[in-house]
Amino acid sequence: MTYQLDPGSPGMSRPRVATTRTDSGRIAPHFGTLPLGDPTGGADGIRWREAVDGAQLYPRVAVDRDVKLTMSDGVTLRATVVRPANRFGQTVLTPYPAIININPYNRAAVDFIDTITHAPALGRALRVASSSIDATGTALGGLTRLTGTLSGGILDVFGINRTLVRSGYVQVIVDVRGTGASGGKWQILGAREQQDSVEVISWAAEQEWCDGKVGLAGWSYSAINSLQAADKRPAELGAVFAVEGCDDIVRDVYITGGMPSAFIPMWLSVVNVLKWVPNPSTYLRDVMRGDTLRWLRDRMASPATEIPSLLWGFLTARDDRIFDDPYFDERDPQIDRITAPTFTVGGWHDLFGRSATGIYERLRLEPGRKQMLVGDGYHFDVGTGHGSSCAPPRLDVLERAWFDRWLKGHRNGIDHYGPVTMMQQGGTWTSGAAFPRPGVRPRRLYLTEEPSTTADHAVHDGSLSTAPAHGVSSLYIRPDLRGMMSRDMTQVTAGASMVLGNRFTTDARFQERGGLSFTSAPVTEATHLSGAMNLRLNVATTAHEGTWAVTVNDVAPDGTSTVLTNGGLSATNRALDRSLSTFTADGHLLGAHHYLSRKRKLPVPADEPVRIDVDLVPTDAVLEPGHRLRVDVYAASFPRYLTVVPDLIKARGRKQRIVLDPEHPSYLTFLAGDGLA
Repeated sequence: MTYQLDPGSPGMSRPRVATTRTDSGRIAPHFGTLPLGDPTGGADGIRWREAVDGAQLYPRVAVDRDVKLTMSDGVTLRATVVRPANRFGQTVLTPYPAIININPYNRAAVDFIDTITHAPALGRALRVASSSIDATGTALGGLTRLTGTLSGGILDVFGINRTLVRSGYVQVIVDVRGTGASGGKWQILGAREQQDSVEVISWAAEQEWCDGKVGLAGWSYSAINSLQAADKRPAELGAVFAVEGCDDIVRDVYITGGMPSAFIPMWLSVVNVLKWVPNPSTYLRDVMRGDTLRWLRDRMASPATEIPSLLWGFLTARDDRIFDDPYFDERDPQIDRITAPTFTVGGWHDLFGRSATGIYERLRLEPGRKQMLVGDGYHFDVGTGHGSSCAPPRLDVLERAWFDRWLKGHRNGIDHYGPVTMMQQGGTWTSGAAFPRPGVRPRRLYLTEEPSTTADHAVHDGSLSTAPAHGVSSLYIRPDLRGMMSRDMTQVTAGASMVLGNRFTTDARFQERGGLSFTSAPVTEATHLSGAMNLRLNVATTAHEGTWAVTVNDVAPDGTSTVLTNGGLSATNRALDRSLSTFTADGHLLGAHHYLSRKRKLPVPADEPVRIDVDLVPTDAVLEPGHRLRVDVYAASFPRYLTVVPDLIKARGRKQRIVLDPEHPSYLTFLAGDGLA
C-alpha cells in the first residue's frame, strides 16, 4: 500500500510552500521548511534542536519516586512523577501535558540511567564522547554504534527526560504490573495490562498537575503498550511517540516462520530477574508500610513468568505459545484503530523489522499526522548518528517537536516533516512521500544452477537470472552453526554482537560457506529496492521437516556481501493465508503471510519437493553501479531460528535440497527500479 503526502506534487526535489490550518480554521502558509526530501527537517529541524538544547522554561525538576496508582481490580502500580521546578527545587503548580511511559524494566534501572546521564560532569562528558568519537571502519566500529545511542536521544525517550519536563511537561514513568515495584502478576502485554495503561492515562489526566492532555512515549516494550493503549482510543490521549514497537509479535520475533527465537528466553530471563530487584529509593518506606511483604507475595506467585511454559513448549511442542495462538491475538496492537497522531521509529535489522514499515502502513491517518522513520540498524543502536550532518534530528528532539505540536498546538512544522524518512541501505538518509519509494515496480529473478563466478566460497555458486533454470537439478545443503557469526546473530542479540566485527554486521561471506548462493549480474546504474520481498523455493528434505533461512544481500565489487533483509520458514508451516498476504497488480505473491498455527501445519513427505514462500522483511536499499544482488539460502541459522525438540527428532539429521525445475521454478519477487539485468 502506498501513501502520498501531496498527490499533486510534480516531483520530490521541487521546493514547496507548506500550509497549516490555524485554530480558527484559516489556511495559512507555513514558512521555514526545506523541500520535501530533506531528512534533517531543514530550518524547522534547526529550531526543534535549539528548543531542546537552549534555555528552558524552568531551571530544575522535582522527582517523586513514591507514587501509587490503584487499578480497578485493586492491584497497586508504582510510578515516578517528574514535574517542573523553580531554581529552589520547588514544584511548579501550573498544570501541563503529561507524557506517560509504562515499562517492565524496573524504575530502579531508569533511575540509574538518569543518575549517570545527568551527573554534573560525567553526564555531559559521556554525551560529548558519544557524539564525537567515531570508530567506523575499525575494530571498534560496532562499539561506537552502540555507545552512539547516548547522543542520539533514545535514553531520554526511554527514561526520565529532564529537558522535556523543564520545557513544560509532566512525566509519568510506571512499572508494569508484576514488574519493578508494582504489584500483581506480569502478563506480558496481556489484556489486563492493557487495561492498566488506559486507567493510568485517565488517572494522569485527572491530576491537578495535568492540563488534561496526555501523550504516550516509549522504546520497545513501552512502545508496544503505547500502541496497545492508543488502539483503545482514550479521549485524553493526544499523541504517541513509539520507538521500535511491534504490531505482530509472532512473526517479528516470537516464532518467525514457525521457528522460535533465542531472543525470547534471553529477554524473559532479564525481565524476570529485574522484577525481583526492590527499588532502593523507596525500600525503607515499603518495609515500614508492609508494601514489601505484599510485593514479595506477588513475586512468589509467579517467580519466573512464562519460563516454564516456554521450556515445556520447546521440549514437547504442546504449548500453544509456540504457535500463532489467541494468546498472541490479544497482545498485538490493533493499529488501524488508532486515531491519535503517531510517530513511529524502526530499524531495518531491528528485532521488529517487519513492524518498522507495517505500523505506518496500517495507521489510518493522513501523512503528517503519522510519521515513519527507519534507520539502518538494530534494536540497541537506535538513534545512533542522529543529529549529524544529513541525518534526522535526535530522537529526543523529534519527540519534543511531536508533543509540542499535538499536545500544545505549536505550529512548528513537524507535521510537514517526512512523512517517510529512511536510511537507504547502501545509500544515505532520504525523506519522501511514500513507502515503497516512487519509481519501483515488480521484478522477478530466478534461481539457476549456472555459476556466477562470485561465490566460490559457498556450497554452491549459482545465478539470479531473468529466465528459469533450463533443466532439473538438485542442490544439497545441511544445517551448520555458521549463523552464530552473522547478521542474523546480531539481530537476535538486539545488536549486542555487533561489537565482535564485520562478520556479524556487514560481511556475510563466512556464513555463506554453509549456504547456497545465487548472484545477479552487476547493475549498470543505481538501482533502488523498496518494499516487500518474497522468495519462492521448490524444496525437499530426507526427513519430515525442513527449516529454511534466507538472506538477500548487496555484493560489492570487492566481494563483500552485506545482508539487506532476511526471513525464515519451516516447511510444515508453509500454509498461506491469502487474505492477509499481498500481491502485485498482476497477481504474483509479494508478501507471504503464513498461518503458523498448530491446526494449519502441513505434512512434509520425505524426499518429495514442496513449494514454500519465504516472506522477507520489507526494506529500502540502493545497489550502486557494479554491485550485484544475491540470495543466500541456508538449512538453518542458529540461534536466529530454533527448532523445537519434536521437530528436531523428525528431522533426524536431515539433508535438504533445492530442486531447480523449469516447471516449478524458484524465484525472488520484489520491487525495484531499472538496472538489474
